[in-house]
Amino acid sequence: MKTKDELIDDLLTLAFAEDVGDGDHTTLSTIPADAMGKQRLIVKEPGIIAGVEMAKKVFNKFDPELEMTIFINDGAEVKPGDIAFEVEGKVRSLLQTERVMLNIMQRMSGIATVTAKYQKLLDGLKTKVLDTRKTTPGLRMLEKEAVRIGGGCNHRIGLFDMILIKDNHVDFAGGIKEAVESAKKYCKETGRNLKIELEVRNEDEIKQALEVGVDRIMLDNFTPERTREAVKMINGAVEIESSGGITIDTLRAYGECGVDFISVGALTHSVKGLDMSFKAC
Repeated sequence: MKTKDELIDDLLTLAFAEDVGDGDHTTLSTIPADAMGKQRLIVKEPGIIAGVEMAKKVFNKFDPELEMTIFINDGAEVKPGDIAFEVEGKVRSLLQTERVMLNIMQRMSGIATVTAKYQKLLDGLKTKVLDTRKTTPGLRMLEKEAVRIGGGCNHRIGLFDMILIKDNHVDFAGGIKEAVESAKKYCKETGRNLKIELEVRNEDEIKQALEVGVDRIMLDNFTPERTREAVKMINGAVEIESSGGITIDTLRAYGECGVDFISVGALTHSVKGLDMSFKAC
């Protein structure tokens, strides 16, 4: 299995392949090969900046001789006019890396900004906002990193680092007891130390989950009232996650029920990028 760094390197290779192709012919035809210059990243919208460290990887992969001076680090609150960093080197390299860098930074900053907004609504509670697998194909590592930068928590990265038994798994396996016991057996036989989470649809399934034993129970599409009762039933025996149809307007109500986590697909699946530009200076 590839490491996070290897996946990111693959992503950048693809990003340059689809954008630069066999050459940025506009830049190659108008800018001398030896021309040197400097550009700066200017924030144009308030939010949380994310992707500065990724920008460093972008520039280094395309041209290791580009020199980056960072003024604002990932996770900082920014406002219009703030200068996050400057990059100096060959003008051709600056122009050819501009769009790849901006696409990554705008996307990551938008996610971090939304995540911070959600998490702030839970101030004073133990509840943490979780991301989901509803990510842009190929960009999951970056988008989940942006959630972390924004103050949220990462759920599982993919299908490989946690067992999450959902309703379809339960139905196909023949029931909760059968599904969970099979998962435990699989972990033992393969030598994997994976947490087991179970999605439940009602109070009877909560009882079954507690009897068979799991690490976390996901309350799927429970109302706040039902969630409060479920928290009492579970009584701290395992971690509790709320999921399904929870919006920014209902988030606090679920958190006040005492759940440990609230998973929100909107952190990544429909976020607007944070406006910024990369200008010569």
